[in-house]
Amino acid sequence: MDRIAAPSEPLIRVVGLCKWFDTTGGRLEILKGVDLTLASGETLAVVGASGIGKSTLLHILGTLERPDAGQVLLNGQDIFAHGNDRLARIRNRRIGFVFQFHHLLPEFSALENAMMPGLIAGEERRAAASAAEQILVRVGLKDRLGHRVGELSGGEQQRVALARALVLNPPLLLADEPTGNLDRKNSDQVHELLMSLNAEFGMTVVVVTHNPQLAAMLSRQVTIAEGRLVDES
Repeated sequence: MDRIAAPSEPLIRVVGLCKWFDTTGGRLEILKGVDLTLASGETLAVVGASGIGKSTLLHILGTLERPDAGQVLLNGQDIFAHGNDRLARIRNRRIGFVFQFHHLLPEFSALENAMMPGLIAGEERRAAASAAEQILVRVGLKDRLGHRVGELSGGEQQRVALARALVLNPPLLLADEPTGNLDRKNSDQVHELLMSLNAEFGMTVVVVTHNPQLAAMLSRQVTIAEGRLVDES
């Protein structure tokens, strides 16, 4: 059973995080001792040039990659002390993901795509469908529940992806260029939706973005310089 965090304990604490890749030209160090603390409900933008390690940091926070050194503490627990099966359960229950490309299953409807995390978690199909319908309605897709991915606009597809990420009410939402593939109108809608959902559900949000408008909406901005985090605001 997961330990309940003390009120003063941050949701996320990153300590001395390192990630490197061994290449034919030698070791390439991407992250060199990153430290980061995130409170529950906080919003953070990770900004800066391509190739500096922003997505690598996000993938480690989401347990999609393991660090080579350092710790990521979620509610005080070192998540990388767990094996892969336990990490998969943590990802499913406690972390939501939204990427630049929605990664929806094209053969399924909006409702079926949003149900997937619940079904993976072992929920009964009716309960999973009910939760998925509620969040899809919340993101403005009440009339699109039965539509397949190809029948949805780009903005609607990304809202389905957002609903899927939030259907189990995870405490942490990670977004990697969530509006990078959208036009200005749809980008603005997704930006506003992210902020309203953060206020409504109180989840911590970390967004990797090149979009200054989205970054400015979040409570903090950091970049990565020489493998370490630098506060921008």
